[in-house]
Amino acid sequence: MSQEIVKFGADVLRSPCKAITTFDESLSKLIDDLYDSMRVAEGVGLAAPQIGFSKCVCVIDVSSQQPEHGPITLINPRIVVSEGEQTGEEGCLSFPDLYGDVKRYEYVKVDAFDKNGMPFSTGGSGFYARALQHEIDHLNGILFIDHLKPLKRQLMRGALKRLKKEGLRWQHENQ
Repeated sequence: MSQEIVKFGADVLRSPCKAITTFDESLSKLIDDLYDSMRVAEGVGLAAPQIGFSKCVCVIDVSSQQPEHGPITLINPRIVVSEGEQTGEEGCLSFPDLYGDVKRYEYVKVDAFDKNGMPFSTGGSGFYARALQHEIDHLNGILFIDHLKPLKRQLMRGALKRLKKEGLRWQHENQ
């Protein structure tokens, strides 16, 4: 079921997530909710904190840009190899209508677990690598604005203040 996307300002977006240790029906439901919420919001990735859960799980689907990479679920992911550099525009569902150039690795390899607790590795370059890094950052309490140049963040200050009020409202209603 689609869930509301948590906006900037809510503490859950800034807190490192708890590792998943139990692979059960509640985890499967969370994964389904992540996919539903991502699709409704027309995103290419979504992390559990973005729907209010401080759990180390995210989903990515960049198949519209890179068809060789289908939808993927990452549980307890860690980047184990990183190479090169790319800079590109990023946005985030927790920051509607805000975009900025972010420097990322060109290629990453990630070790993770699937929904059944089986370990696997995935890797790639370009947009897929960018999406992997963006979502793994979410699981560590790091947001795309943390990668922006100070001037760009300063220019976003008004929009960030408005978003922060939404995030705090969500937090107040969901505690």
